[in-house]
Amino acid sequence: MTLIHYIMLGLGGILAYLIGSIPSAVWIGRSFYGIDVREKGSKNGGATNTIRVLGLLPGLFVLCIDAFKGWWAVYLANFFGRFYTDIWGMVSGSEYLTYYKLALGVIAVVGHALPIYVGFKGGKGVATMLGVIIGIFDRLLPLIIAIFIITFVFSKFISLASILSSVAFPILYVTCAHWLSYEVYIPLIVFTCLVAIFIPYTHRKNIKRLIKGEEPKFKFKKTIDD
Repeated sequence: MTLIHYIMLGLGGILAYLIGSIPSAVWIGRSFYGIDVREKGSKNGGATNTIRVLGLLPGLFVLCIDAFKGWWAVYLANFFGRFYTDIWGMVSGSEYLTYYKLALGVIAVVGHALPIYVGFKGGKGVATMLGVIIGIFDRLLPLIIAIFIITFVFSKFISLASILSSVAFPILYVTCAHWLSYEVYIPLIVFTCLVAIFIPYTHRKNIKRLIKGEEPKFKFKKTIDD
């Protein structure tokens, strides 16, 4: 590849990070409520804490924006990926594009967790990761959502639902790939396994509270004065 190819591919990565860094929860909280959600509730700059602190509607709005960030980063690969030229003949164009989508999606999640606009203190990345999954694993998404909803309905713990659905992700990808007409690529298997590690890791405090029986069950009620 020529220098311009590398520059354009790198530019895609930079834009993915800047998109992922958009701190929707922080900006909405500050702009419309005069509150930094990272100072209340679980002190997290994500959709769940926004619902907990500001209420259901602003929380769902944040959820949609954060998921859109992940999907948008993946979509960028369709443009910047055109600057790829396979001079080694080792990777097909379609396979390469899948890898590039994955890379930009991961960068967006990093941007969400470490947003440059608000001091590198963001959210856990679950919603943005959901957007990445929508962009790459759209046919697998209903199964993941089903596990999330079933777990949440029976437990009322969003943290537990997030953890179990993420752990099921690599299992579903490998076992359902043929049924869903997916190509099984090693990098994607690695990615799904990393998700299964990353989400529980970001919820490690929740896991401790779950074990101790101290994790609060989720309620669709704001606690703006907490």
